[in-house]
Amino acid sequence: MNLISTLALAMGSSWVSGIRLYATVATLGLLGRFAHLPLPGELEVLTNGWIIGVASALFVIEFFADKIPYLDSTWDVIHTFIRIPAGAVLAAAAFGDFDRKVQIVALLVGGGLALSAHGTKATARAAVNLSPEPFSNIVVSLVEDVVAIASMVMAFFLPIALIILVTGFVVISLFLMPKIAQLLRKGLGRPWRAAG
Repeated sequence: MNLISTLALAMGSSWVSGIRLYATVATLGLLGRFAHLPLPGELEVLTNGWIIGVASALFVIEFFADKIPYLDSTWDVIHTFIRIPAGAVLAAAAFGDFDRKVQIVALLVGGGLALSAHGTKATARAAVNLSPEPFSNIVVSLVEDVVAIASMVMAFFLPIALIILVTGFVVISLFLMPKIAQLLRKGLGRPWRAAG
């Protein structure tokens, strides 16, 4: 596997793990095992039947939990401690055939990408939860499901496009995160002011 493909899989899997970790692992495992697409470095372990099964089962649970307002935010808080380290590990594993120094850099960058995606997702979803109707939450969650699976497929067939997409997302999220957080603070502050 060439460097561009490895980079796309490392960046893509770490970034998407910040949004949908279990979908990322299950999709990579299924593509590697049944579509016979090569997984770089140490990501080959994801083709193990047990890993695919557990990741798929957890994705099904997450699929439903993520559609319920406020439960999704609780799920995100808990997964802060799972998605970010997992994103770092996936990036480092993709560079498993490279020098140890390269793997450490991949680990650090992968953790940053997972943090960026997870932070933006969690903050945006908390803001969406302020909406009184449940449908926007379901639509946003379904979009996240599609983005996660499509991004992993893109990593194999359109690696440069995925690298550009992830880079663009990070730039946009750095710009939008403070604005979403400000909106969230205003929305959460309203009930407290009304109660006072």
